Amino acid sequence: MTDENKNEPTNDTPLKDITRRDFAVLVVGAGLAATVPLAGDADLEVVETDVEIKTPDGTCDAAFIRPKSGSHAGVLIWPDALGLRPSMRGIGRRIATEGYSVLVPNPFYRVSKAPFTDASTFNFKNPDDMAKIVPLMASVNAPGNAEKDATAYVAFLDAQKEVSKSKKIGTQGYCMGGALVVRTAATLPDRIGAGASFHGGGLVTDKPDSPHLLAPKIKARMYFGIASSDDIKQPDAKDKLKEAFAAAKVPAEIEVYPAQHGWCVPDMPMRDGAPIYNKAEAERAWAKLVALYKVALA
Repeated sequence: MTDENKNEPTNDTPLKDITRRDFAVLVVGAGLAATVPLAGDADLEVVETDVEIKTPDGTCDAAFIRPKSGSHAGVLIWPDALGLRPSMRGIGRRIATEGYSVLVPNPFYRVSKAPFTDASTFNFKNPDDMAKIVPLMASVNAPGNAEKDATAYVAFLDAQKEVSKSKKIGTQGYCMGGALVVRTAATLPDRIGAGASFHGGGLVTDKPDSPHLLAPKIKARMYFGIASSDDIKQPDAKDKLKEAFAAAKVPAEIEVYPAQHGWCVPDMPMRDGAPIYNKAEAERAWAKLVALYKVALA
């Protein structure tokens, strides 16, 4: 594939025409049938294609998911620390059925093609497992990398006929993706209309490059869903977030959910004998996301 067409859908990847009725069948193969609920106001067929996106640092493998017809507002999904995998594709398909053209990149492309297929067997307390994701996370979190990537991903979306350039782009992120949402909104303030972080990590730090300090650069409507387990560890983070966005006069809603870190992602493993994924609270978070996009990306 030449450099000129690396950011186009690959011809050897079959298209997947998916209706919401078919969705449950498709996700069985990913082990998610019981945990990824169906949604969407219309019974939209969506098409999923594997794509490659040229960035300043290489070529990123990604999934581009959009309604079968029409031009729609774009959405960029920043995955969690386990990256692009069936559960994140499922989240992408679900928001696509709401009428958005969605990009889900492999944020670790500098190190590896999408490295995981399932998070359910990952043990966050196992040093060997953690050693696998540390260099992956470092690759996207290195200074300037997220900003370069965000610019490339949004440029890809804007180059697609299925993305309406007259509508703002939304971005949502999970775990480490929460901070990347903030960096995206600050990097492309005139293009990003909405940003949503769910159990985001590292949103408030004592470093000069802390994401919350980027609030003055942001023009998007923001939403932060914080896990109660994270709030217990850093109880002042929500207050600092609130203060930073209020001072910048950026509309931001901040909520603490009675749930564990990772509660929105269906293939999260068990923790201390209990599931991390919390369907009821994940559905509440999803409703907030959809409402945000309907207001900010219209």
